[in-house]
Amino acid sequence: MHYFFIIVIWLLSISTAWADCWLQAEKMFNIESELLYAIAQQESAMKPGAIGHNRDGSTDLGLMQINSFHMKRLKKLGISEKQLLQDPCISVIVGASILSDMMKIYGYSWEAVGAYNAGTSPKRSDIRKRYAKKIWENYRRLKGIPAEEKNKRLSIAVNE
Repeated sequence: MHYFFIIVIWLLSISTAWADCWLQAEKMFNIESELLYAIAQQESAMKPGAIGHNRDGSTDLGLMQINSFHMKRLKKLGISEKQLLQDPCISVIVGASILSDMMKIYGYSWEAVGAYNAGTSPKRSDIRKRYAKKIWENYRRLKGIPAEEKNKRLSIAVNE
């Protein structure tokens, strides 16, 4: 019984610490934690050690599936591939930073959310919209928004 109590306390501390990561990212980048969580659901199915291999030869790493394209910049900041895979908090913060960069281009919008995954090329507009629709569905469920209601918080409608 004593070990069970210790394990429960340990699991609660991990959950609390992980929850703090989402809130820290929200405060740092002024992006709703639920939106970041919705992205992580889509990107890695909430698996911190997830690795994705892309057709273009790049690799996506960790909870937020940070593309290897970003590693040159991240290494200058002291962030390694190993950290992205082993520390979910680092992945969340880096993912929020990348989404924040997209929001500097597109504003706080579903277009920016789509660019998190598909990039900024005008040729990838349809891919951005498809990705944003997936995130909207995750976000909508997290927030308890009815399926027929469009999100008014982010500026472009993804339900068109």
